[in-house]
Amino acid sequence: MAQASQRPPAVAGLFYPADPHSLHAQISGFLAGAIPTEVVHAPKALVVPHAGYIYSGAVAASAYAELVQRRDIIRRVLILCPTHRVAVRGMAVPAAQSFLTPLGAVSIDRQAWLAARELPGVIVDDRPHAEEHAIEVQLPFLQSTLDHFEILPVAVGQVDAHLVAGLLEALWGGPETLIVISSDLSHYHPYRQAQWRDKATIGKIAQLDATLDGEQACGAGAINGLLLAAQRHHLSPHLLDLRNSGDTAGDRDRVVGYAALAFSEEHNHAHH
Repeated sequence: MAQASQRPPAVAGLFYPADPHSLHAQISGFLAGAIPTEVVHAPKALVVPHAGYIYSGAVAASAYAELVQRRDIIRRVLILCPTHRVAVRGMAVPAAQSFLTPLGAVSIDRQAWLAARELPGVIVDDRPHAEEHAIEVQLPFLQSTLDHFEILPVAVGQVDAHLVAGLLEALWGGPETLIVISSDLSHYHPYRQAQWRDKATIGKIAQLDATLDGEQACGAGAINGLLLAAQRHHLSPHLLDLRNSGDTAGDRDRVVGYAALAFSEEHNHAHH
């Protein structure tokens, strides 16, 4: 099968700096500014936003800062995102074998890829990934917080949340596997209305209520899949940061909501 083995960056210089030094400096600044939390124990999954770094980089950093203590443990990252450019029925994994960023190449986990390819609802297609920013913008953060890791990028289209949960279950692994869900919250409401809507959405996530829709979070399909898996694995979500573009770098007439959440196993379930 002929395939481009590397996916070049699509939004370097647009969503984040194309220059490696500037990019490294910006991410270091975001991570340094993130307040470490005591509540989160070794998160299994993160939900992070995917706008341009000036808008949502600081929010994302509050989740990525949680990884630094485990930089030598996490080896595999499943990254799920919505599809912004190409409609997909099911979930698309790329044929490409690595994703390039200004900080270097990130390899696709071959075993995870082979396993995913056999799962119901999964197709192999580079097209949904070619111009998609939602996974790409996460990679420099992972490259800055982890040592040696590979990824499985999954573009989640029109698909039942139980199939998304099935993919997560199949590749759940142990402490070496991290799940990252790339999603923003509400889009283009006035500031106060957005705050109210996003708080309600976070309330549903806190209850592991897997009935989010695309109005509440663009990555609703991926988040719902995570919430179903979280029910089975006794994961609890912790809200690390909740802001919108009116708080970070935009006007307040039409804002986009951003949240950072970490899901970790509750200690009291560890011995059952």
